[in-house]
Amino acid sequence: MLSYRHAFHAGNYADVLKHWIFSLVLDYFNQKDKPYWVVDTHAGAGLYRLDSSVANKTAEYVDGILRLQQSQAPEPFQVYLEAVAAANKGQQMLYPGSPWLASHLINPVDKLRLFELHPTDAALLEQQFASQKRQIAIQQKDGFEGIKACLPPPTKRGIVLIDPPYEVKDDYSRVVNCIKDSLKRFATGTYLIWYPRLQRPEPQQMIDRLRSLDTDYLHVTLDVQKTAADGFGMHGSGMWIINPPWTLRQSIEPHLDWLAKTLAQDATARAHCEGRQR
Repeated sequence: MLSYRHAFHAGNYADVLKHWIFSLVLDYFNQKDKPYWVVDTHAGAGLYRLDSSVANKTAEYVDGILRLQQSQAPEPFQVYLEAVAAANKGQQMLYPGSPWLASHLINPVDKLRLFELHPTDAALLEQQFASQKRQIAIQQKDGFEGIKACLPPPTKRGIVLIDPPYEVKDDYSRVVNCIKDSLKRFATGTYLIWYPRLQRPEPQQMIDRLRSLDTDYLHVTLDVQKTAADGFGMHGSGMWIINPPWTLRQSIEPHLDWLAKTLAQDATARAHCEGRQR
């Protein structure tokens, strides 16, 4: 299915959680003077106009990145917020997706590999990064399949972001199968998996299967509202991080209550963190 376009949801509360954690992981990798690769399996368009009619059809960014920008955010949010500001150059009309964030935060010796199946978004990525072809490779391809050729990266250091739209139920099982295969190829990689929190069994089944893997992990969830009476729609989102940086939990956990209160859409908002690191 190719109906999903992230432009309708750019900068929402789920993006804030995903891109905040992604930025923290990138920042950690930059602390070592060794090159690494970043692989984004579902890259999207890379950069989104928040003043467009598409974005303002739902205006989800108003209760997401805009709230964060208008708050006194704790220090661990600064890398992320500074990257968003850099994308805007002070105009505050653009929101950077994960490809742009990665391209902004990685070093010149690092490599970025982007996969996007939607032809329009893939073309936008090509246009956006046309001058960086030595560092950034883009393929209009199913990222679940494309990732196989990227692992293990020659650098033996790498970050993989997996955030499919979950338009079809198969995406949940494909994530688990992708992770299992990827760990066989590159057991020491850091994998970030985003998922929606819904009133249906598939998200929890996916998490249960990921938890059963013999890996170190960090699991972060953010619910911004109570579940809907009709059982439809997202009430939050989560991030499952395999082989997380050892500093990641201490950067995130103390600020989750603040984040939940800042992005809350009703009084039930809450955030949680749990993990296993040996």
